[in-house]
Amino acid sequence: MLIAGAQTVYAAGAAMDELALNAAMDRYACGDARAFTELHRALSARLLAYLTRMCGSETLAGDLAQETFLRMHRARSTFARGGAVTPWAYAIARNVYVDHARAQKHRSTERLPSDPGAEPPDARGADAEAVAIATETARAVERVLARLPASQREAFILIRYEGLSVQDAAAILGTTGTAVKLRAFRAYEALRAALEELKRQPEAERGEGRGAEKGANENDGGPAAAKPGRSGRRGKGQPGVRGGADGE
Repeated sequence: MLIAGAQTVYAAGAAMDELALNAAMDRYACGDARAFTELHRALSARLLAYLTRMCGSETLAGDLAQETFLRMHRARSTFARGGAVTPWAYAIARNVYVDHARAQKHRSTERLPSDPGAEPPDARGADAEAVAIATETARAVERVLARLPASQREAFILIRYEGLSVQDAAAILGTTGTAVKLRAFRAYEALRAALEELKRQPEAERGEGRGAEKGANENDGGPAAAKPGRSGRRGKGQPGVRGGADGE
């Protein structure tokens, strides 16, 4: 899905010890420009993944991440020495996203024309139907996240996907730990209900697209039509490629 590209490089940023990261920010705040390289290497993938989940577009998230680092640079002298840089950076990234969303309130910003969207899953060496089910599940998660109130979505993303503590998430969102836990729990319940509903759907309904493709082959005189004695066998189609906005 959209976040796959950002997640592949997340580990590189997460590998840096938080204490070392905080120390690098202290040096940067004191004017050591060389420390920026360490900060960028440790935080860029994490912020990109976060912003991708928030806006639904890796292309847009890349622009927002650049703006985030620019604001970090401008505000570096205000960073409290000895403080934690991760929640500070996430708070700036959130402000960048909120400012953008407000500026584009009357425009659709979930997908830019230059954003090709998610790459189709590679079914080579894997069962195509299993890949399709996994893709459908991921889409269901994205749809639910997109429909959630912003407060619930933010809390869930920061805690579940970004791995931040409740206290850090509360500081970023400007609320209490209790409120963050409640918002994240409600988001979790909505996701759980959606996935349970997906499991209860008849297999024929979930595979409607694959069945339509099979029927088209039969009507067009394809392989299925050439073997009428075997037309009742269950076929396997290729998983669909999502081309709409996030969560569609």
